[in-house]
Amino acid sequence: MHPFSYTRASDTREALNAGRRGGRYIAGGTTLVDLMRETVERPETLVDISGLPLREVRATEGGGLRIGALVTMAETAAHPKVRALYPVISASLELSASAQLRNMATLGGNIMQRTRCTYFRDVTAACNKREPGSGCAALKGHNRTHAILGTSDSCVATHPSDVAVAFAALEATVHLLGPDGERRVPFADFLLLPGRTPNREQALRPGELITAVAIPALPRPLRSGYLKVRDRQSYEFALTSAAVALHLRGGIIREAKVAAGGVGTVPWKLPAVERHLIGERPSAALWAAAAEKAADGARTLQHNGFKPELLKRTVERQLRVVGGTK
Repeated sequence: MHPFSYTRASDTREALNAGRRGGRYIAGGTTLVDLMRETVERPETLVDISGLPLREVRATEGGGLRIGALVTMAETAAHPKVRALYPVISASLELSASAQLRNMATLGGNIMQRTRCTYFRDVTAACNKREPGSGCAALKGHNRTHAILGTSDSCVATHPSDVAVAFAALEATVHLLGPDGERRVPFADFLLLPGRTPNREQALRPGELITAVAIPALPRPLRSGYLKVRDRQSYEFALTSAAVALHLRGGIIREAKVAAGGVGTVPWKLPAVERHLIGERPSAALWAAAAEKAADGARTLQHNGFKPELLKRTVERQLRVVGGTK
């Protein structure tokens, strides 16, 4: 670990001032500290924001939900409003990490976490995300767990967050506070595709701080859930996952929100699947036909050719579970 200075912010103004000078924000530290130990991250200054008043979960006007950036994963998953309104969020968090990490890690930190690509974390390997212009060792290396959607010739690493998949499906908004004031960024625009600049991962301006994630009001009743497929049942990242939310009225699907994880360089929204569902009656045939569109545009590598079919089956299974049709 390289030497660094540490400061604890007593309020948001102090935090923003430190962030504007190049300080890196830290709260639970469950990702950043690991990367510092491995010398992947080498910040000169850490700004501890764990004392800031960003721990509220509250309903918003119209029936949505606003979750403070410093609410822990465990607190978010267990909150009565989250469980009642958006069980897909609770499920995605409870299938993440370990109980100890969920008790420490914050919601803001979770969506900011960096990839688990082994080449990114190996400082001796070529990685454009870690060192722009050095190449991508995963392209010709062991790439079984890597992305098939949203990839580029510069990066094929998956985004590791489970709850980010739920946020993508629900079309959440990220609330930010920076030196120039407040702004809101749709979740679909917050996490960036790698393109030729995989080292730039979020649409953050210098010194900006995540203050909350807001979930829009959606029609009721809303059925939702999260399915995670992985090599083992605990403490493992997704090979594929599916976040599904459906609104049915009069036996017809009126709204459909679907996103996938474990397969994209960012949480992958599935609009073609959604369009196929809306206006239809639930049936086994509908779920299968809609899921066939989940892997549209996939580009496989040497070792992950199984992922398109696994993704389709994952989406189909979760549509059946949430839609209530066997």
